[in-house]
Amino acid sequence: MLIQEKSSTKTLYETDYNLWVLDAVKQLENQNFKSVDWENLIEEVLDLSERKKRKLESLLTRLIEHLLKIKYWQSEKDRNFGHWQGEVRTFRKQINKELKASPSLKVYCQEIFEECYQDAREIVSDRSQLPLSKFPEKEIASLEQVLDENWFL
Repeated sequence: MLIQEKSSTKTLYETDYNLWVLDAVKQLENQNFKSVDWENLIEEVLDLSERKKRKLESLLTRLIEHLLKIKYWQSEKDRNFGHWQGEVRTFRKQINKELKASPSLKVYCQEIFEECYQDAREIVSDRSQLPLSKFPEKEIASLEQVLDENWFL
């Protein structure tokens, strides 16, 4: 019985990602399009958009989390207000910079806003040890308000 061995040739993309990127850039700069690893390049370009989306989702969840802490975690407010306020400002600035660079992602933020709010509610409930019911099920503000640097603080 003959057993066929599967080819184990690995591509540069699989063995040295950084070198693959540098090679892809070189091929594109030299307009050597036949040598470009198009399949992986397309995958990487699409992944850039997904990374931006995941980053926005994380930043938005963290922003809402800190707004909820300020509004509802009264026993820690005196001790942590300055820190939470600084975090709110930081997350707002980061989100607004991302949206300035890619305005089309504002639609995505609107799409994920409710989910981010619910995630933030659960996180704050866990961290504060306050019951989930302490935090309103309905968003405490619109996306525009949450991102407005002059709102709430």
